[in-house]
Amino acid sequence: MQWTKQNEQTVYENRWFSVNLADVELPDGRHLDHFLIRLRPVAVATVVNEADEVLLLWRHRFITDSWGWELAAGVVEDGEDIAVAAARELEEETGWRPGTLRHLMTVEPSNGLTDARHHIYWSDEGEYVGHPVDDFESDRREWVPLKLVPDMIARGEVPAANMAAALLLLHHMRLADDQDGLSSGPAPARP
Repeated sequence: MQWTKQNEQTVYENRWFSVNLADVELPDGRHLDHFLIRLRPVAVATVVNEADEVLLLWRHRFITDSWGWELAAGVVEDGEDIAVAAARELEEETGWRPGTLRHLMTVEPSNGLTDARHHIYWSDEGEYVGHPVDDFESDRREWVPLKLVPDMIARGEVPAANMAAALLLLHHMRLADDQDGLSSGPAPARP
């Protein structure tokens, strides 16, 4: 049941994205025109401290007119390493410089319409370096206990699917062993 792209043309393009129109052949031989949006990669990052609190941003998204908790995120610049971009975005948006970043996951948030890939990283240490340069990105920045994450998501306080997936995975990684009565190893230093 594989769809096959026969050709693709750009309809509109700017530095952030392009809107393309593809001629797609369905498995039964029929053709359809399918719009798609090509996007630059997005780098996402956060820090989880020794108290199992995660650094989040409370922000408004005008497109959906919604407020919610998110991780720091932004586009990867041309030629930039993805992990370097993630660290840069975290520092610019929160004022915290992460320690060594670990890849958490890569997700495709809307692969029926876009080729967007969000590369999500985290660190168990960080250093506050000052007020965020991009403080306009969020209303506030807070350390939120990971144990609250599932209920926050259930209440709709984390509306972005990529952010919800990342937070649930961090919740599982950091708290699942403790809830089972097992040790998760030595606690990292608190940022």
